[in-house]
Amino acid sequence: MDASKTKDENYTPIWNHSLINRNLPAKVNEETISISPSQNETFNQHYRHSISWDFNRWGTVKRLTLAPDSPPCEAIPVFSIQPVPLPTKKNRFLSFLFCRNAKQSNEHKLLGEWQSTSIAGNDITSSCLYTAGICAQKAGKYSPISLAIVAFVLYLFRNIYAEVGTALPLNGGAYNVLLNCTTKLIASVAACLTLVSYIATAVVSGSSAIAYGQHLWAGMNPDWAVIVLLGFFAFLTLMGLKESANVALFIFIVHIGTMILLVIMCIIKIIETGNVDRLKENWKQHQSGNVASNIYFGFSLALLGVSGFETSANYIEEQQAGVFPKTLRNMWLFVSFFNPVISLLSLFIMKLVEIEAHRDDLLAALATASSGDWLNKFVAADALLVLSGAVLTSYVGIVGLIRRMSLDRCLPMFLTQENRWRKTNHYIILGFFGVTSLLHFIVKGNIDSLAGVYTIAFLSVMCLFAIGNMIMKYKRGALRRSVVASWPRVVFGLCAVFAGLVGEILLHLEHVKYFLLYFVATFLIVMIMFARNRVLKLIIYFTSRIGLLTRFNAILYRQYKNIENQPMIFFTKVDDPSILNKGILYVRSNELTHCLQIIHLYKNEEEIPTNLIDNVKFLDKQYPKLCVDLVSSKEGRSISRKIGSYSDNYFILGFDVLSLRL
Repeated sequence: MDASKTKDENYTPIWNHSLINRNLPAKVNEETISISPSQNETFNQHYRHSISWDFNRWGTVKRLTLAPDSPPCEAIPVFSIQPVPLPTKKNRFLSFLFCRNAKQSNEHKLLGEWQSTSIAGNDITSSCLYTAGICAQKAGKYSPISLAIVAFVLYLFRNIYAEVGTALPLNGGAYNVLLNCTTKLIASVAACLTLVSYIATAVVSGSSAIAYGQHLWAGMNPDWAVIVLLGFFAFLTLMGLKESANVALFIFIVHIGTMILLVIMCIIKIIETGNVDRLKENWKQHQSGNVASNIYFGFSLALLGVSGFETSANYIEEQQAGVFPKTLRNMWLFVSFFNPVISLLSLFIMKLVEIEAHRDDLLAALATASSGDWLNKFVAADALLVLSGAVLTSYVGIVGLIRRMSLDRCLPMFLTQENRWRKTNHYIILGFFGVTSLLHFIVKGNIDSLAGVYTIAFLSVMCLFAIGNMIMKYKRGALRRSVVASWPRVVFGLCAVFAGLVGEILLHLEHVKYFLLYFVATFLIVMIMFARNRVLKLIIYFTSRIGLLTRFNAILYRQYKNIENQPMIFFTKVDDPSILNKGILYVRSNELTHCLQIIHLYKNEEEIPTNLIDNVKFLDKQYPKLCVDLVSSKEGRSISRKIGSYSDNYFILGFDVLSLRL
């Protein structure tokens, strides 16, 4: 049906399309616009207080219908098959280089339980290599207790993360839940903390892996070896998540097998000696401070062992349905077993002084004490492998997060571009490789400050995730979820992690300044993106006064209008003006666009709310800086083709309302 025939006859916009598209200048100025007296009077009533902003147009009312003979296949397919390239030498070489079957489709294959677990699991289980030694620096003989408390706190966060992931199954982690329950600015704080955490993780894990590698090859150049390691996993991520997951799964299996072997050899050593004198000797040793403070500060340091638990939420869209809660369960089981058990076994085999002396390589020393050099070499090789896997975890997590932020226009949209061979986001991957490589040369191998930044960042992210969970319970209680974390669980989990964060800061107060440096630098970049329209307008204002920059000014203005005219889509079932107004207020507060399309889908015309058109017209007049269109259509996937937009991104407002960013 023709949209013009569905317009309400009483709805006459002040500006018609020909005036807007042809005669209206860039800046609305009542002296330069030729309008009728009635239009001039209305214009002065509404706009005389502001003559420097760009008036787009008044909204329109349309009804879209499919022709009776329209086939169902007109809807956009879920997966599309790309044409098979001609078998040229270049195509054959590229197919071989990228392991690509020319006949395959672009169907996105989702990850299973153990592939998903291995990507984040390599990061969190690699903590077994150093957590027990770090915890012993403050907890001493009470280290197993501190590590058991950490396991309990992680158990609480299993359901906290799972509830958010099942209610809002989108990439982004803490950023995702805060974006859907608060404002984009608050969500960006969580995103920046996560970005800092991933950058620090990649550099620290890469440097630690090469440090273990030097036990196997003393002639290795550590500086360039780290760059090669970062570059290798950048290439692996460019190959695709499925290929990366297979490598991650292999690393994960080897690491878990090594940890099991170490535990078995330690138990055999204890049985062979046949006594527990070493444990009694360690337990009788006097420690400075009281028991409570030792356990508390040991707990604060041991929280480093849960880093990586939040990573699974940043690639949840690549996981099969129902897999996300299982990845959290699997990671919790492995960490809860290995960390306390290895710490306890070390007290049976090694002296407490020796444990404290081997802060960063306790497992290698424990392997030597229990079985000799052969197990030491085996553990060193495993450490090189699994810490390298933690670098891969950073790549996967950063790709999911930055892609999501780019689609939300918190970062430049060009970052979402995919290469045509492997359909991966090469700008994100190569950019992350460049940033981490540069940072590695800046710190010159001194990763203590980066480790502190890393710890503060990911503990802050965990706190924000718990806060986001509570806000979601309060504001978005109607969202369906398969897992629910009780209020006491969420509150206690938040308090425990916050207490650990405070303890970490008290122990390493000097790390705060480094953390603020990295965080502020990242946050400023995101804030510039938020204000890029204002920055462009300022540049356009000055360049318009320089005759030689006319062409450059025109380019900037087109870019400005492209950002401003990118529409938002808002789906509604009701005509309640308060709900419609919520959507408008969100767009005004969080988005740079001046165009909003309100979509109503119906099965029968009798189901269209009676006041929907009038309410949309009224709200359109109340917000002259925002063009509000109403589009009604029968339900069907072809609506996206009729509107002529893409649903790359979306946020949910609440109740029966769903909004999609185009």
